[in-house]
Amino acid sequence: MKNPVNYNQMLWSRTRDELVRTIESLGFPAELGEAIAQHLGSPKAMERMISYLRNVQPKSEELVVDEMLAIRSEIDAWREKKASEEANAKYNEMLYYGLGDPDE
Repeated sequence: MKNPVNYNQMLWSRTRDELVRTIESLGFPAELGEAIAQHLGSPKAMERMISYLRNVQPKSEELVVDEMLAIRSEIDAWREKKASEEANAKYNEMLYYGLGDPDE
């Protein structure tokens, strides 16, 4: 069985490398790709960025960064939504079962 930590690191590195190559193929510096990979954080987010770059082929760094910020914003909003749903579920559980000991 593969070590999940090593597999995740390998996947992240491969996806980052693909993102950097895609950025370079559009005429932008590799450092831009490295920075975007760091800000996006996950292979899935980087894959979304790669897809955007290949389909749209933006002509300016500003457009690339704007898309990176939009992806990052969507990820943050999704995380906030999930945290809110979890808190709401715990609150509802507390309302249903109460705070005290069930034997009381």
